[in-house]
Amino acid sequence: MNTGNVLDPLLKHINRYVVLDPAEEERIRQYVQVSDIKNRELILVSGQVCKANYFVMKGCFRMYTNTDSGTEQIVQFGIDNWWITDYTSFDSQKPTSFNIQALESGTIAILERQAQDQLFAEVPKLERYFRLVLQRAYAATLMRVHFIFSQSGEERYRHFNALFPDFVQRIPQYMLASYLGFTPEFLSKIRARKA
Repeated sequence: MNTGNVLDPLLKHINRYVVLDPAEEERIRQYVQVSDIKNRELILVSGQVCKANYFVMKGCFRMYTNTDSGTEQIVQFGIDNWWITDYTSFDSQKPTSFNIQALESGTIAILERQAQDQLFAEVPKLERYFRLVLQRAYAATLMRVHFIFSQSGEERYRHFNALFPDFVQRIPQYMLASYLGFTPEFLSKIRARKA
């Protein structure tokens, strides 16, 4: 797929953190691939090595693992202008325990590991960009863990709903419950009390 103006959302996101000149933007256009993804399509499957970093330009994705009890545990969502990948597998080049699946049809920018390494050499500002993005993602993960240990399920739901009300309406209830660490039935009771 031609990545001409299609990559504008990614370039705009990068420019929020570091200022790129036109030559640097062109280098990025040369290395990043774009793919349209269908609803329910998997872009990463447990047991594979994660070979790319994915930027969601349009759509909604989830990263999840299958537990020993046979349930799915969602660990991350990715919506418009968010990155999603298994950094452990991406960095170590060992098989992942996670799946990444589209929850609706969308478009992603794909930055394969070799391309990313090459871009870091050619556009050093990108290392700063990814450091800043990863710092924010890590801080958000720590807050999520903190909330799981310090808040009741209802408090977690109310907090998440206050921060991302549109997102809460966008995803199935059982997936939101999985992400927040409780059952869909518990989430139904919380929502019933609100009504």
